[in-house]
Amino acid sequence: MSQEYKNILVPVDGSKQAELALKKAISTAKRNGAHVDILNVVDTRAMSYNFAGMSDGSIAYQLVDRSEDYLDDLLTDAQENEHFNNIDIHVRLGNPKTVISFDFPRDHKNDLIMIGASGLSKMQRAVVGSVTAFVNRNSRVDVMVVRTDVNNELPTAEAAAK
Repeated sequence: MSQEYKNILVPVDGSKQAELALKKAISTAKRNGAHVDILNVVDTRAMSYNFAGMSDGSIAYQLVDRSEDYLDDLLTDAQENEHFNNIDIHVRLGNPKTVISFDFPRDHKNDLIMIGASGLSKMQRAVVGSVTAFVNRNSRVDVMVVRTDVNNELPTAEAAAK
């Protein structure tokens, strides 16, 4: 029995692993006639601190603006270089683990989450835990952890470290 996915969620955080997941999701979507949602979650837990006298609101606006610019670049790349238009971009505020695992897939009827193996440094994973591991354990929809590019080639050690 073959599973056909119709609505694929790809969380992105600026890492090479997340962008590998996006490329693989687009390839999968083309084969299945599926839609892709690209999501960047602005972690509001980091906004509870007052950075250099800036208010929480100004930090949030700056982070959302940066996220939107990044997502616009990914959207343009998908449309122009991958020739794929069945794609939307989204920014959400909140805890990335719960937004990706529960909230967003429920709201957008995603049936597959394609997520990079890890987008954080080793130290960040030790402190906050891996979003990928949490999503893989807790999501109510299928999760594919992407480790390779669309040609199933493993990234070099240098590329994986970036």
